[in-house]
Amino acid sequence: MSTFGDGLDAAVRKAFTRPAPKTAPAQMRYLVRQLKGTRQVAQLLRVSQRTVERYVRNQIRKPRPDLAARLEREVNRRWQPQVRARARRRAATTGGIVVDTRARIGYTAPIGTTDEDRLRHLTVALPPQYAARLFDAREQGAPEQRLREITAEGLREIYFQDNGRRAGQLEEVRLTDIEHVEFDL
Repeated sequence: MSTFGDGLDAAVRKAFTRPAPKTAPAQMRYLVRQLKGTRQVAQLLRVSQRTVERYVRNQIRKPRPDLAARLEREVNRRWQPQVRARARRRAATTGGIVVDTRARIGYTAPIGTTDEDRLRHLTVALPPQYAARLFDAREQGAPEQRLREITAEGLREIYFQDNGRRAGQLEEVRLTDIEHVEFDL
């Protein structure tokens, strides 16, 4: 199961114009250039400075699985920041964001209506204001639950209420038992 934060990051990564470095030595050299020194990289990755220097010189090529995961995560976090910012800005101002999810979706509605939650597969284009809210929340380190709530609000307004043309009494949409969620810009 992918998370909402990971899904947002993956959507932005699709906008990259060049692939990030793949090998451990190339990733290490990239981080050394970005952080301007081996000491900072060593502290970031929780390894010795000597280990970083050995990767930079191609003396070590294959990291341990835990170090490989940290290395890849830190490189991806810093890769092409201007392209990443441009993609977020475009989604938040003009393009919006597409949500594709398969989850149990229920809602709170007045008595007498069918508010039973059920498994649904939805692909919905959310307007730019929801993309902006999602990216802002992600930048501020919002928990996964908050990203889920923002997405549910967007689904309520666009899918269930059709921009106010129907289901006006609908109060809240809940996303539970999420099998998958993907975002696209």
